[in-house]
Amino acid sequence: QVQLVESGGGLVQVGGSLRLSCAASGRTFRPYGMGWFRQAPGKEREFVAAITWSGGSTDYTDSVKGRFTISRDNAKNTVYLQMNSLKPEDTAIYYCAARNSVGYYGRQSQYAYGTWGQGTQVTVSL
Repeated sequence: QVQLVESGGGLVQVGGSLRLSCAASGRTFRPYGMGWFRQAPGKEREFVAAITWSGGSTDYTDSVKGRFTISRDNAKNTVYLQMNSLKPEDTAIYYCAARNSVGYYGRQSQYAYGTWGQGTQVTVSL
């Protein structure tokens, strides 16, 4: 059974940077794609970024375009989220998720993903 473990969260000032990592362990890991989602207090979980595992095609929500970069290292079974120019509204718990196949839901939908990590807290202070 595949497990996802996020790391790299923390407290950072406005304008700072953080790099989140999501490492997969378990049996042979061959997802169709990976995604990052976030959930702020009192809000629903929202899509942040996604990447296909083979070709590396990426997708971002509008609010992070130009600031966040998703990437993956297939050899290490790890996906990253480089976050630059952080804003207070980026404060949330960040989750990575694995999408095993193409289904009804698009990659911006949390329902497209079957395996989730435990989350890592990102706090951006003024």
